[in-house]
Amino acid sequence: MADVEFLGVIGTLATAVATIVLVFLLWRTVKQVEATVKLSKVQTEFRFRPWIGPVNKIQLIEEEEGKTKFDVTLKNYGELPSTYLKASFKIDTEPINKEKFNSEQNDKFNLGPMLPNMEKHYWFFIDSELLQKAKNEKTKIFIALNFEYPTPDGASGYGMISEFSPKTNNFIHKDMWVAGKNLS
Repeated sequence: MADVEFLGVIGTLATAVATIVLVFLLWRTVKQVEATVKLSKVQTEFRFRPWIGPVNKIQLIEEEEGKTKFDVTLKNYGELPSTYLKASFKIDTEPINKEKFNSEQNDKFNLGPMLPNMEKHYWFFIDSELLQKAKNEKTKIFIALNFEYPTPDGASGYGMISEFSPKTNNFIHKDMWVAGKNLS
């Protein structure tokens, strides 16, 4: 009889230990699923979306009718298409800052949709006389470019402020930024 009671106590203890181990394993499984859900959310927000930015430096293309044409090549590095890409541009002989550029109403041009891995070109023009003055170091040229596009969670964009360098005959980036959700 004592053996039966002893076996009953051992059985009860074994059941209690097994229940504690099972609860611990279930808790660990829930934590692992929670981490997987967080990772999936991050992946969805940051990987499965358009990522549009420049491919290389600003290229001088040609001079025509008193204007010099420059080209910015843009690419969608993301895994989803963008329904449109809006470009805005500003040129000035005085330094431009991001806050002023973003607060002003600049001319916007819709470059249309962009599929994944697709490249598009944005051209801007600078008066050839002004460019020649900058090459002779009689004036400076500053440009600001901003590219906005919708994403599943709002909007995103890439912007840059550059200064023309007469030594390299090209633009040197002074400021670049990536903007999110609060774009207009």
